[in-house]
Amino acid sequence: MRRVRLIACIPLLMAATHVAGNSEGGMQDGFAPWPTEWFEPAPTASQKGITRFTQSPYLEGRDLPPVEDRLPDDPVVIQPLGETGTYGGTARITTNEWLTFPNVEAPMTISADMRTILPNLAESWEVSPDGKVVTLHLRPGIRWSDGTPLTSDDYLFSFNDLWLNSEYSPVTDPAIEGAIGVRHDDLTFSYVFAKPNPLFVYRLAQYGNFMVLPKHHYRHFHPTYTNREVLIKRISDLGFISWMAFIEASRRGRLEQSAEAPTLDAHRIVQRDLTRILYERNPYYFKVDPAGQQLPYIDRVDSEIVDSKEVITTMASTGQLDFSAYELRTQDIPLLKLGERGGGIKVHVWTRLHSSDIVIQMNFNAKDPRLAELYWDFRFRKALSIAIDREEMNELIYFGRGTPRQVTAHPSSRFYEPRFATAHTGFDPDEARRLLDELALRDVTGDGLREYPDGSALTITVEYMDWETPKAINMELVESYWRAVGIDLRQKLVDSSLQAARALAGEMQMTLWHADRVTDILFPQSPDFWVPRRTGADMSSWPEWSVWYQTEGRLGIEPPSAMRQLQLWGDELRTTMDEARRVEVGKNILRSNAENIWVIGTVGLAPHPVVVSSRMRGIPGNGIWGWDNRWTLSYHPSTWYFEGGRSR
Repeated sequence: MRRVRLIACIPLLMAATHVAGNSEGGMQDGFAPWPTEWFEPAPTASQKGITRFTQSPYLEGRDLPPVEDRLPDDPVVIQPLGETGTYGGTARITTNEWLTFPNVEAPMTISADMRTILPNLAESWEVSPDGKVVTLHLRPGIRWSDGTPLTSDDYLFSFNDLWLNSEYSPVTDPAIEGAIGVRHDDLTFSYVFAKPNPLFVYRLAQYGNFMVLPKHHYRHFHPTYTNREVLIKRISDLGFISWMAFIEASRRGRLEQSAEAPTLDAHRIVQRDLTRILYERNPYYFKVDPAGQQLPYIDRVDSEIVDSKEVITTMASTGQLDFSAYELRTQDIPLLKLGERGGGIKVHVWTRLHSSDIVIQMNFNAKDPRLAELYWDFRFRKALSIAIDREEMNELIYFGRGTPRQVTAHPSSRFYEPRFATAHTGFDPDEARRLLDELALRDVTGDGLREYPDGSALTITVEYMDWETPKAINMELVESYWRAVGIDLRQKLVDSSLQAARALAGEMQMTLWHADRVTDILFPQSPDFWVPRRTGADMSSWPEWSVWYQTEGRLGIEPPSAMRQLQLWGDELRTTMDEARRVEVGKNILRSNAENIWVIGTVGLAPHPVVVSSRMRGIPGNGIWGWDNRWTLSYHPSTWYFEGGRSR
């Protein structure tokens, strides 16, 4: 069984030499120097001595104010990678890239180091000494794409009228429960929390584009500002059953009416139908380049709606897309590299930030008490971990360019310790068999698979969605490794709705996710792979202990002392104002996983293909790909351009 599955991987292995030897800026070369400006607060035009501003010819002849009147009082200056770009062209993408390209904007942004928060729409901010008040100061003169000024009211509308509105958000995020947004003036406002929430500034940087909406537009679809009877008819005429559903779909660009909503991003939607979304440059975008040219460089974006990953891969490999990455997979690299030979595309190989491409999650609260008891025994968890040949997985799946490791922090993180990554990763199937023998799990029937001590069948079903990272091919190998030591693992692929339903209900014996949220941006906010504090499609290790935590003991099952300690550390990690203590507590959490193997990792920091047009410039040859840093955010897509400009 194992031999057949490994043979299926051989074509990938055969292609490895070509991929590793020819990928521009590949991981083996280390990261090429990025502009120092990507690690520092962006300067303003006055700081750079820029007094003259120009715009794209695309905007000429339109009924618009002069460019200097459309820019903020002191525009933000963004340093491109390499030379200053040129205007023009239409970028072809698929709608799956809607958060990776074009640019999205938040009050703060993320440095390329994935550790530092930088000013963006907000020019400054403060956190009160007790961590309960976060105050933002917006840059003066920033405007929405329709020319309306950005004000505090736009942020407070999203926070008070949506996030804290029980109709729109029936379940309040515990981190903001009891909070309120407070207006000070047009450009200054505060988030006031009932409990210390100093890491909210990281959320504003990473998730902040979801935290602001143009109040002057959406007030017409909200019952606080529009008569409810009028609103019901308006929403019904649009074909929606509720104002909440309309706003949620509109803000995510899923409606024809999304083209009517102003944006702060580099490009605005101008047309949306069943097959594509068309964007054009935002004439009021607040950033310029060092020459005083208003960004973005690219005038238009044509985003085609394509559901099939295989079709997207084919389109990318044949030059039908100018940027594609989100739906591409490591195992696509050989095919994409073949497409590169035609000269129309360039295949960059970035590094996924995922600590491990799969997070194997045992359900410690499994409905089968025998299985739950087995999971709780460290010997069983260790046996499963050391039965995995991570080095072979790295060669067969990742061309030898990933890193065998457990689920822990990213190497860029101040919480990272190398020993946390290597704990119990050595391949030792003989020791795994010895541990399983010690647990009295023996092959009674003679089929090579172990039974429980009473002779009953021991089978484990792992259910998961095969997306974002190569989960199915990983689990094919894991299944073969575990069967080699006598563990009968069965696999079941599920869709997103079933994954969520069964995970929340605690029905899964075992499941998988991908280990993002491992940088200093997200790990302190969401240590969910190591701490029983949340339930969800991505987290099903301990649903009953998490419910107990969420309901303060009213529901669920009280966790063992080791788990309770993790919960207390998780609380302190998010709330302490002492940075040294935060690092200490974060390392305590990760050390606990290293010593106890609460979740199992395989290979991480893996290669990820990023396909761009051979004429597109400004995109780094090697970057870090993942949710924590919003994929491309730190690399400024507004500065990407076509060589010599280009029209379609």
